[in-house]
Amino acid sequence: MGAEMKKILILTDTKAGHENQSKAFARALGLDFEIVEVRFRWKLAKAASYLLDRIGILSTRLFSFGGKADFPASPDYAAVIGTGSGVFYAAKAVARRLGVKCGVVLYPRGYALKGFDCILAPSFDRPAKLSNVIEIPANLVAADAAFYEKGVEELRKRADVVPETAVIVGGPNRCSTMTAEWMRGRLDEIFAQPGAKAVTTSRRTPPDVEAVVDSYPWDYKLIYSRDHFNPIPAFVSLAKRLYVTAESTGMLSEACTFGRAEVFALDNLLPGKSKFRRFLEGLRKDGYVDGDRKIDLSRQFASARELMGL
Repeated sequence: MGAEMKKILILTDTKAGHENQSKAFARALGLDFEIVEVRFRWKLAKAASYLLDRIGILSTRLFSFGGKADFPASPDYAAVIGTGSGVFYAAKAVARRLGVKCGVVLYPRGYALKGFDCILAPSFDRPAKLSNVIEIPANLVAADAAFYEKGVEELRKRADVVPETAVIVGGPNRCSTMTAEWMRGRLDEIFAQPGAKAVTTSRRTPPDVEAVVDSYPWDYKLIYSRDHFNPIPAFVSLAKRLYVTAESTGMLSEACTFGRAEVFALDNLLPGKSKFRRFLEGLRKDGYVDGDRKIDLSRQFASARELMGL
């Protein structure tokens, strides 16, 4: 069977943000894929994986695969890929046993970079300048034109609105804050602009911040605590201006990759250096934030296919 007829094996830790990036990588490689959940089998197995990797030992015995003790040894896999620290070592170990290439998304810090045939590493991780490392400006986004068309169709079933300005509100994390007062100040600035406006909050948005958002006269609003519909694909497709809270790296990546909107970050990051700050500053420097330039990874994907032998 030729490589063009084989599939990519995606190992996943089941985190949506990681799995979606693996899917995007597989699609960029031009092959169908199969997804298998991988988990460390005991509490200290992850720590052991770092040690074993440093001394050159790759063992699949540290993991369960889809609830089973051994990995899926199918002859139909052309490569193994994965995203995140929970699957980096597993991807390398499984690829070695299958005798195929190994590619990962995000920077596998703490593991030996040798043995990964291709590493798609965001610039904000400050990856090493090596032949198997390809820098990308943002997270990969697993979506296509049909996904956004469906999103627009679903929104139109709910509301007759084409937002000129759309706002995506996340929530605080270890490197960011979000208060009702801060949110009110940002929304006052946004509402000083003309045109129809739409907003969505998220599962991470604090209740007092949601209450502030809810109090403004939106043409369309999605308050997540009351309704879990996802209007973001429609916002990305339709809006001319798109505001995203700065800690929402996945949403910023999507906004800067798809659609036609000029993207702005609502900067709620805490003072000081952080991965989130490097991410935002990189997007701003390259014109993806505070501008309407869109991310084009065609060159990086061509390099990835070459490294993966596909």
